Amino acid sequence: MNKNQKPWKTIMKRELTAYFTSPVAYIAGALFLVFSGLLFFSTFFLANRAELRSFFEYLPILFSFFIPALTMRVFSEEQKSGTMETLVTLPVTVRDIVVGKFLGAFVSSILLLVPTLFYVLTCVIFSESEVDAGPMFGGYMGAVLLASSFTAIGIYASSITKNQIVAYFISFTVCIVLTGVSIFGPFLPGVVVSFISFISANSHFTSISRGIIDSRDLIYFVSLTAGFIALTANQVHNARRR
Repeated sequence: MNKNQKPWKTIMKRELTAYFTSPVAYIAGALFLVFSGLLFFSTFFLANRAELRSFFEYLPILFSFFIPALTMRVFSEEQKSGTMETLVTLPVTVRDIVVGKFLGAFVSSILLLVPTLFYVLTCVIFSESEVDAGPMFGGYMGAVLLASSFTAIGIYASSITKNQIVAYFISFTVCIVLTGVSIFGPFLPGVVVSFISFISANSHFTSISRGIIDSRDLIYFVSLTAGFIALTANQVHNARRR
């Protein structure tokens, strides 16, 4: 480990290197682009509308499938290969380990969005009217916050099991429940609907993607991210004690 570099940066670079050498990352990235492209270009060609509404509408579902695929190996692989014991005995803090791994996985998740900026360029070029920048900016801002939350959920799921497939399904289940729970709102009593709306990641993301920046939505995603990072840190702390 480079003594002149902060430990969490070294761990983050290690995670990014593992990301770029993993076939799973490229497969997940390619499939994400295929499905997101279908959502965008179906609206563009079939409905003759140059907009990102369909893309952002289904983005939480896409993230629920693909971000767990990127995060499932973060701690599970370390535990399975036995390098977790080495990692927790290094002269680094639990915070350095968790923050470094989270940031590496988070950057990997954000990289899924980079090619989709082509959709924005397409809208700007082919839109018959002036493009409303507010929803586009809000959509990508919400996407970053959503990716942060789902990444935190993913690394926590990876920290509690040695099996990457189990980690994937735990993370996927939590993410898809947070995404789809608002569907049941119309069938539930009013008091329950308020709670459902509060815990629904999709509701908060939809609000931001419309260009409405509400502090309650920001607090939700920040709290969700911080909460699962704290749970992950507790798991790593327990592993160090053992």
